[in-house]
Amino acid sequence: MNYEKLAKEVSDKAYSPYSKIKVGAVVLTDDGKHFLGCNVENASYGATVCAERNAIFQAITAGSKILTHVYIYSDKGFPPCGICRQVIQEFSQEDTKVTIIDGSSNKKTVNFSELLPYNFNKDYLD
Repeated sequence: MNYEKLAKEVSDKAYSPYSKIKVGAVVLTDDGKHFLGCNVENASYGATVCAERNAIFQAITAGSKILTHVYIYSDKGFPPCGICRQVIQEFSQEDTKVTIIDGSSNKKTVNFSELLPYNFNKDYLD
Protein backbone atom coordinates (compact mmCIF):
# COMPACT_ATOMS: atom_id res chain seq x y z
CA MET A 1 0.00 0.00 0.00
CA ASN A 2 1.25 3.50 -0.80
CA TYR A 3 0.95 5.27 2.56
CA GLU A 4 2.41 8.52 1.21
CA LYS A 5 -0.39 8.71 -1.36
CA LEU A 6 -2.95 7.75 1.28
CA ALA A 7 -1.75 10.60 3.54
CA LYS A 8 -2.20 13.03 0.64
CA GLU A 9 -5.67 11.67 -0.13
CA VAL A 10 -6.87 11.97 3.47
CA SER A 11 -5.59 15.56 3.62
CA ASP A 12 -8.37 16.43 1.17
CA LYS A 13 -10.88 15.64 3.94
CA ALA A 14 -9.35 18.18 6.33
CA TYR A 15 -11.58 20.84 7.84
CA SER A 16 -9.35 23.91 7.80
CA PRO A 17 -11.42 27.04 7.09
CA TYR A 18 -9.12 29.27 9.20
CA SER A 19 -5.56 28.31 8.31
CA LYS A 20 -6.43 26.89 4.87
CA ILE A 21 -3.73 24.28 5.57
CA LYS A 22 -4.78 20.71 4.86
CA VAL A 23 -2.81 17.97 6.57
CA GLY A 24 -3.22 14.21 6.28
CA ALA A 25 -1.58 11.51 8.36
CA VAL A 26 -1.32 7.76 8.29
CA VAL A 27 0.04 5.83 11.26
CA LEU A 28 1.21 2.24 11.04
CA THR A 29 1.11 0.06 14.13
CA ASP A 30 3.03 -2.99 15.25
CA ASP A 31 -0.03 -5.21 14.71
CA GLY A 32 0.05 -4.51 10.96
CA LYS A 33 -2.80 -2.00 10.87
CA HIS A 34 -2.94 1.54 9.56
CA PHE A 35 -5.08 4.47 10.64
CA LEU A 36 -5.91 7.77 8.97
CA GLY A 37 -6.35 11.28 10.27
CA CYS A 38 -6.76 14.80 8.98
CA ASN A 39 -6.66 18.12 10.77
CA VAL A 40 -9.96 19.44 12.10
CA GLU A 41 -9.94 23.12 13.00
CA ASN A 42 -12.27 25.01 15.28
CA ALA A 43 -13.08 28.71 15.73
CA SER A 44 -11.73 28.23 19.27
CA TYR A 45 -8.22 27.39 18.08
CA GLY A 46 -7.38 25.33 21.17
CA ALA A 47 -10.10 22.86 20.16
CA THR A 48 -8.33 22.12 16.87
CA VAL A 49 -6.98 18.59 16.41
CA CYS A 50 -3.98 17.93 14.18
CA ALA A 51 -3.96 15.11 11.62
CA GLU A 52 -1.27 13.17 13.46
CA ARG A 53 -3.15 13.10 16.75
CA ASN A 54 -6.40 12.32 14.95
CA ALA A 55 -4.81 9.23 13.35
CA ILE A 56 -3.14 8.14 16.60
CA PHE A 57 -6.40 8.48 18.53
CA GLN A 58 -8.07 6.29 15.90
CA ALA A 59 -5.37 3.66 16.46
CA ILE A 60 -5.81 3.76 20.23
CA THR A 61 -9.58 3.48 19.87
CA ALA A 62 -9.07 0.31 17.79
CA GLY A 63 -6.75 -1.19 20.42
CA SER A 64 -3.40 -0.55 18.71
CA LYS A 65 -0.83 1.13 20.93
CA ILE A 66 2.63 0.92 19.31
CA LEU A 67 3.49 3.10 16.32
CA THR A 68 6.02 1.87 13.80
CA HIS A 69 5.70 4.64 11.19
CA VAL A 70 3.96 8.01 10.90
CA TYR A 71 3.36 9.55 7.45
CA ILE A 72 2.45 13.25 7.34
CA TYR A 73 1.40 15.11 4.19
CA SER A 74 0.87 18.83 3.66
CA ASP A 75 1.49 21.04 0.65
CA LYS A 76 4.45 22.69 2.39
CA GLY A 77 5.73 19.58 4.15
CA PHE A 78 5.14 20.79 7.70
CA PRO A 79 6.71 18.68 10.46
CA PRO A 80 4.55 17.68 13.43
CA CYS A 81 3.86 20.39 16.02
CA GLY A 82 5.12 20.09 19.59
CA ILE A 83 1.91 18.61 20.98
CA CYS A 84 1.85 15.99 18.21
CA ARG A 85 5.50 15.15 18.88
CA GLN A 86 4.66 14.51 22.53
CA VAL A 87 1.70 12.28 21.58
CA ILE A 88 3.80 10.38 19.02
CA GLN A 89 6.43 9.88 21.73
CA GLU A 90 3.88 8.28 24.04
CA PHE A 91 3.27 5.47 21.54
CA SER A 92 6.59 5.23 19.68
CA GLN A 93 9.61 2.99 20.01
CA GLU A 94 13.28 3.69 19.36
CA ASP A 95 12.90 2.69 15.71
CA THR A 96 9.61 4.48 14.95
CA LYS A 97 9.95 6.38 11.67
CA VAL A 98 8.35 9.65 10.62
CA THR A 99 8.01 10.53 6.94
CA ILE A 100 7.12 14.12 6.01
CA ILE A 101 5.83 14.65 2.47
CA ASP A 102 5.18 17.90 0.61
CA GLY A 103 3.04 18.82 -2.39
CA SER A 104 5.89 18.13 -4.82
CA SER A 105 6.25 14.57 -3.45
CA ASN A 106 9.51 15.49 -1.74
CA LYS A 107 9.89 13.47 1.40
CA LYS A 108 12.13 13.13 4.39
CA THR A 109 12.15 10.11 6.70
CA VAL A 110 13.74 10.31 10.13
CA ASN A 111 13.74 8.34 13.33
CA PHE A 112 11.25 9.89 15.70
CA SER A 113 14.03 10.47 18.26
CA GLU A 114 15.51 13.05 15.85
CA LEU A 115 12.31 15.12 16.09
CA LEU A 116 12.14 15.09 19.90
CA PRO A 117 15.60 14.18 21.22
CA TYR A 118 15.13 15.06 24.92
CA ASN A 119 11.55 13.97 25.31
CA PHE A 120 9.42 13.82 28.40
CA ASN A 121 8.30 10.23 28.92
CA LYS A 122 6.99 7.79 31.51
CA ASP A 123 10.49 7.24 32.92
CA TYR A 124 10.26 10.65 34.59
CA LEU A 125 7.09 9.62 36.41
CA ASP A 126 8.57 6.63 38.26
